[in-house]
Amino acid sequence: MSISPAEITSILKAQIAGLDSGVAVETVGTVLQVGDGVARIHGLRDCKVSEMLEFPNGVYGIALNLEEDNVGAILLGDDRLVKEGDTVKGTGRIISVPVGESLIGRVVNALGQPVDGKPAFKPERLAPIEAPAPNVVERQPVHEPLQTGIKAVDAMIPIGRGQRELIIGDRQTGKTALLVDAIINQKGQNMICIYVAIGQKMSTVKSVQRALEEAGAMDYTIIVSAPASEQAAMQFLAPFAGCAMGEYFRDKGQHAVVMYDDLYKHATAWRQVSLLLRRPPGREAFPGDIFNLHSRLLERAAKMSKEKGSGSLTALPVVEIQQGDVTAYIPTNVISITDGQVYLEADLFNAGIRPAVNVGLSVSRVGGAAQTKAMKKVAGRLRLEMAQYRELAAFAQFGSDLDKATLATITRGERLVEILKQPQYRPASVEDQVMVIYAGVNRYLDKVPVAKIKAWEEQFLKHMRLAHPEVPTSISTTKQLAPEIEEKLKAGIEEFNRTFLA
Repeated sequence: MSISPAEITSILKAQIAGLDSGVAVETVGTVLQVGDGVARIHGLRDCKVSEMLEFPNGVYGIALNLEEDNVGAILLGDDRLVKEGDTVKGTGRIISVPVGESLIGRVVNALGQPVDGKPAFKPERLAPIEAPAPNVVERQPVHEPLQTGIKAVDAMIPIGRGQRELIIGDRQTGKTALLVDAIINQKGQNMICIYVAIGQKMSTVKSVQRALEEAGAMDYTIIVSAPASEQAAMQFLAPFAGCAMGEYFRDKGQHAVVMYDDLYKHATAWRQVSLLLRRPPGREAFPGDIFNLHSRLLERAAKMSKEKGSGSLTALPVVEIQQGDVTAYIPTNVISITDGQVYLEADLFNAGIRPAVNVGLSVSRVGGAAQTKAMKKVAGRLRLEMAQYRELAAFAQFGSDLDKATLATITRGERLVEILKQPQYRPASVEDQVMVIYAGVNRYLDKVPVAKIKAWEEQFLKHMRLAHPEVPTSISTTKQLAPEIEEKLKAGIEEFNRTFLA
């Protein structure tokens, strides 16, 4: 094929116009020093805070310290794979985690990668782990209950959707068990649960996973695992990753609850990272921004306004304390950020009162707004009765003669303590709680021996479901205790007591 001289010029121009030189601009730097999961890098001029950095051998890091002549980064992998003089690339991406429906039922690490041995999943999108908290206009007051299934909590320290309620107590007082019960109780409640294990033993994380699988609760649960064997950097990232996963559902108009277990270990991991980055230490060697760290995490929990879809993200942080000392640095920080706390006491736990909720030191700053009308009606007197009982029980142990009124308060208090006891992994439905507490506060249990209260409760609930099924059904559907239903409940209790006490 012959080409005329005139065509040659136009062909050359077209070829030059379509030429791709293949030059790509990358921000690169050099590792100055590395060790203990931290690297110092020279030359990353355009680096941003929290930017993902790419090291050799597939190791990633996060830029945290932007100094004049170097960048301090934490490594999200084995620091032995990185050495002095290695080239580091800036990705231009702020650290993000996969979010979406595909994570439900999975166990992932702090980067959202599956660690449960199941096939990889395709996330809906990547979301940055840090996001601004919703402002006042975007929120609405908390008014829907989050039923934990734990009588002592739902009746006296109610938690609402969008609230931040701290679970605080010594080690081995049932903090994680309370969270697991709350997750199991969300079955059929249109709630996505995210359990974030920070610095826990791997065996603890596995036992939580097993308990949830046996109860069928993994169908609506995501576990973010950053156990004690992981680097401090991964433990520091885990709660932010869990929060980002929860925000995906919140912003879609759904309901999610994220549980941080626990924030003391999270603070310890951040202290380790900060000290390695040579940030100045403050009280108890924690960095000065430790309050900001937890507040910007917990402030993201919210009940969204109608314009924003009415979704909610509830936060249940856990803080472990030493010897009941709630005045330590991290506990007081988190108490001041949250909307109340459930205090689990070691002495109550050892006395066999489980869940070991100390009613006097526990509080919910949302209160009755997060309760159904039926529960509000029956539980109003419960807290007062329990407080009076605790006060008088201290005097009663001296064995002095007691007047009739004091004796009646102690008698009723002992029975209320019994009905608030609950076995693990057995959350109670709202209607069961209302019926049992109603009987307790209205003196229908005064003649039942304390040792037989548990048997009374089990048989009574069966009796109500068989003989008066309209009572639990009405409470469950209307969330109210209508006068005619209350009359039927009274009749049912009296009828059952005649046979039980005979």
